[in-house]
Amino acid sequence: MSIIIFIIILLVLVVSHEFGHFIVAKWNKIRVDEFSFGFPPKLFGKKIGETTYNFNLLPLGGYVKIYGENVDEADMLEVGFMDKDADPEKVEMAKRSMANKPKYIQALVLVAGIVMNLLVAWLLLSIGFMSGLPTSVSTAPKGAIIHDQALTVTSVLAGSPAEIGGVKVGDKIVSLDTPTDSTLLLSSNFGPESVQTFVKKHGSEAINVALVRGQEPVNAIVTPEKSKTSDNMMIGISMDTIGTLKLPIHKAIWEGLKLTKDVTVGTVVGFYNLITSAVVGKADMNSLTGPIGIVGVVGDAAKFGFIYLLSFTALISINLAVINLVPFPALDGGRLLFLLIEKIKGSRIKPKVANTVNAIGFGLLMLLMIVISYHDIVKLL
Repeated sequence: MSIIIFIIILLVLVVSHEFGHFIVAKWNKIRVDEFSFGFPPKLFGKKIGETTYNFNLLPLGGYVKIYGENVDEADMLEVGFMDKDADPEKVEMAKRSMANKPKYIQALVLVAGIVMNLLVAWLLLSIGFMSGLPTSVSTAPKGAIIHDQALTVTSVLAGSPAEIGGVKVGDKIVSLDTPTDSTLLLSSNFGPESVQTFVKKHGSEAINVALVRGQEPVNAIVTPEKSKTSDNMMIGISMDTIGTLKLPIHKAIWEGLKLTKDVTVGTVVGFYNLITSAVVGKADMNSLTGPIGIVGVVGDAAKFGFIYLLSFTALISINLAVINLVPFPALDGGRLLFLLIEKIKGSRIKPKVANTVNAIGFGLLMLLMIVISYHDIVKLL
């Protein structure tokens, strides 16, 4: 079931991204030859106007084929467009080529997919706030009423006592106790500081952590260890008091926009730190998750309920937007970088050079995906 849900999410987000390219190309009178749901082989299709709409066998996203987007084709079309004696039909085709549109229009077409992913995230988060979205009490709007507040695990450090003991992100902490101490009950003043104080007090003594996962009670035995950065004992989790925030439509839309902005900024900063760490050889592969790992997370989110799944889908959509904005060959950001270079130098990049760079970039992305998938599999074993 997790795989099916993941495929549906991926299909919706990728098709939304491609629809952004599609609609902006159409608005600017650029010919769009094909819009496909899924990847070949083709199941069936229908041509409406100049565009063929296909439904393909592999439901792993989709793609749009824009006339003149390919640099070889663009180079040929430009010659036809400039030749006064050229066939009128060929000249008309050249006018509707993406390659022969002003640079700012080409940039708009490329950026449109990224913008669409952000709009989808905004829509999903807004719906979440209308329905009741899990929200940190510390970041909730002033005066908002937060229902069902609980101290919740927000992250678990890889290889930490908490992970070894079975604690997972999203678990609600009910109580703590040890063989030598009475139970620390959940109450209105039971916060992260209370847990930290309890762990510090009991040193390396095993702690029984009573949790609620979804609707099910769970117990985890956690043995604290000394922190690598201080003399304090730690179990390797981050916590926050989280409840359900439900807002009227107008406030939900505004809070959805603000949360989309905050998550986008945080994602950009995270990618920047990851890239800079990779440059100096200090990147942590455990912080990356590929398709295999995401399937597992999707399953966990689905167990917590539809709103959690909605929020996670919004997070994936924002990540897709940020990744595509990276100025790397084969990504939208790489194509935008090519446009900027062409604008500065006043002429097109040679098709052979552009194609070679994009091919290398695509190969490196596939290699990275294989490496990340390998690490996902290792984590599961």
